[in-house]
Amino acid sequence: MDTDELSEKTYQAILVEAEKFNHDLTLRFGVLSYQCSDEKEYIQKSIRLINAIKKMNLAEIDDMFFGNPPNKNELLKALKRIVDNIKSLD
Repeated sequence: MDTDELSEKTYQAILVEAEKFNHDLTLRFGVLSYQCSDEKEYIQKSIRLINAIKKMNLAEIDDMFFGNPPNKNELLKALKRIVDNIKSLD
């Protein structure tokens, strides 16, 4: 599926919130959509991605952000906002 197939609420909750923080984070969530068959799967995989990012060490975060890593505490705050947004979708 493509991000264009997401509902406006899900798009805002995940992609727009990620973009507010960092474009590279948005890219990760955007690419994730191509691995999903529907919105429900996308949301589930987004939560898994968030959990994986939370466990990353600094070198992995550096790689994920193409050598320009954000402050880890600020990244964790952004991820929490996305999780909170996902929870509000129900």
